[in-house]
Amino acid sequence: MAFPFSRTRTPRPLLPAALRALALGVGLLAAAPPVAEAAEPRLVIEDNDFLGPGGSDQQSIIPLLFNPAVRVLGFTVATGDGWENQESAHLRRFLEIIGRTDVPVADGAVYPLINSVPVMRLREKQFGTIPWKGAWGGLGSMDKVPAEQPPLPPMKDGAPTMKPAAECAALFLIRQVHAHPHQVTIVEAGPMTNLALAIRIDPTFAATAKELIFMGGLLDTSMRSLTGNVDFASDFNMIFDPEAAHIALTAPWPSITVVGNVSNDLMMTRDYLKRIRQKRTPMTDYIGTYYDPLPMWDEMATAIAADPTLITASLEAYMDIDIANGPHYGHVVVWPDSTAPTGTGIRKVRIVQSIDAPRFLDTFLREAQSDVHPVGRP
Repeated sequence: MAFPFSRTRTPRPLLPAALRALALGVGLLAAAPPVAEAAEPRLVIEDNDFLGPGGSDQQSIIPLLFNPAVRVLGFTVATGDGWENQESAHLRRFLEIIGRTDVPVADGAVYPLINSVPVMRLREKQFGTIPWKGAWGGLGSMDKVPAEQPPLPPMKDGAPTMKPAAECAALFLIRQVHAHPHQVTIVEAGPMTNLALAIRIDPTFAATAKELIFMGGLLDTSMRSLTGNVDFASDFNMIFDPEAAHIALTAPWPSITVVGNVSNDLMMTRDYLKRIRQKRTPMTDYIGTYYDPLPMWDEMATAIAADPTLITASLEAYMDIDIANGPHYGHVVVWPDSTAPTGTGIRKVRIVQSIDAPRFLDTFLREAQSDVHPVGRP
């Protein structure tokens, strides 16, 4: 299928270069040192299940919006940690509070490709309790969870006036990637439903992006659930929509970076929150008001997208998601080169093993304390 998206970039004006050449010709700039051009910003779209108010999902936008080397093309939303309508509304409200309503929010998938409330409820009966069920029960029971998205409830952070984008998330992703071929980093910090839909609508979508960086793909979760927090060992982003994750991980992205186990290593502690709140801004007040003591899962994924030099160790391996009906449905599977079932569509990914934690924390602290102003004002 052909898509009517521009694949060309707008040419830079030629007049400044012509004037420079003329000046050099008459000797006016002969002694001037060459002027280095500013690096092009990293173009990023974050797809997430932006549970709010506050928490890791929402705070993940901070390393992108307040890094001058990054240009955020937009945010896309899918049901996961919360229902899609609630996530979108809280995200848009947060953008209003921090003065960034210039960045569009595209609403996306309300339901996974195949998984559903009745299916997950049955799986708990067959194979045991799923610790975190997001919109479908959180850490509690699924007994009274509606099978369909409920109306938007009252919001304690206030209802947004900012409206979502006119197009759905999958089409927004496709359009932006084709408008900036091989330049857009897709950060996936929630279930991959929107990505799978974009891939199925446009088979060239993944190959036309620059890269995929995602938070998920946890390894050794069985042992971690015994020795640590069972919730933190649950690979929810994969479990909620395993078929979408399989589609995304077997698509022809130029590269895939997995921010999995390492994302459990750093917590948004109360001491760290106190450091952030030493400077009072609308953003730090919001973070403090809706503080949730969780690992900095999604903040780490977006920080790596903004600055890949944060990665200090990684390895490559083949990776896929188990989509068979059984106790490991939605769990990640990895293989070394010697045993990988090549020829089946699986591909290699880069698994992050460690990052420069002090630099990550220092940078996030500085970005979280950024002065925020209404759009269009200094």
